[in-house]
Amino acid sequence: MDHNSPAVHGPLYPFEGKLPVVHATAFIAPTAAVIGDVEVGEGANIWYHCVLRGDTNFIRVGARTNIQDGTIVHVNAGTQATRIGTDVTIGHAAIIHACTLETRAFVGMGATVLDEAVIEEGGVLAAGSVLPPRKRIGRYELWMGNPAVLVRVLSEEQRAGFDRTANHYVELSGRHRASLGR
Repeated sequence: MDHNSPAVHGPLYPFEGKLPVVHATAFIAPTAAVIGDVEVGEGANIWYHCVLRGDTNFIRVGARTNIQDGTIVHVNAGTQATRIGTDVTIGHAAIIHACTLETRAFVGMGATVLDEAVIEEGGVLAAGSVLPPRKRIGRYELWMGNPAVLVRVLSEEQRAGFDRTANHYVELSGRHRASLGR
């Protein structure tokens, strides 16, 4: 991927004078909507039909993070922003609401992370799971269920498998950028 090529992104909408800030190497699919006080970092990729709505608070998306198709990212007014670190993977159709996902966190397809919850570095929330408000997934912990509970702590080798996803999506976003002719 040519990191010097111009940004390719879907609609960026202002909200009360704040327009999203998107790094030139980030990819935002044409059908995604990014609204208000949102910052998207280097090499991050926001896929088709995602909505990131930073209207009553802010959203920060770190470098090389991938937010897959149909995901909703939102905030709560006041003190509940959404912070998403670097190399994070958020699976298809997830809901990320007023929470913190630290570096290398992994949220499975259709999972929900609720207000003031935290997924620490390398933590994993399984597909379809719901992390209740103010719960914390520790480093390398795998949680699943509704409500999500700790299943086990992953080894370095097990966790390394999840890390391949972020790199794959950075590469794939470059292919989409090229296919769109931008």
